[in-house]
Amino acid sequence: MALLLAWAGINVIAFLAFGWDKRQSIRHGSRLAERTLLALALFGGALGALIGQQVFRHKTQKQPFRTLLWLAAVVNLLAAIVVVRVDWLAG
Repeated sequence: MALLLAWAGINVIAFLAFGWDKRQSIRHGSRLAERTLLALALFGGALGALIGQQVFRHKTQKQPFRTLLWLAAVVNLLAAIVVVRVDWLAG
């Protein structure tokens, strides 16, 4: 249960980070580094990042960012499969 809450939390943070960065982009304010957005995605927040990217229409065309974000999503999916499989085998 704690792992599920942590996963949900990082996805909410990633989603909000995309919204914040888009807002700062429009206002010409201080931005988040692309590596920060990608790190949030890589360490469990890929779903929130992908949803945030589409909702806020932020960094949807920028390469290689877009490809790296999808790669982070694949890594997240593979990690989830491993966690579920280990839990299933232990259970």
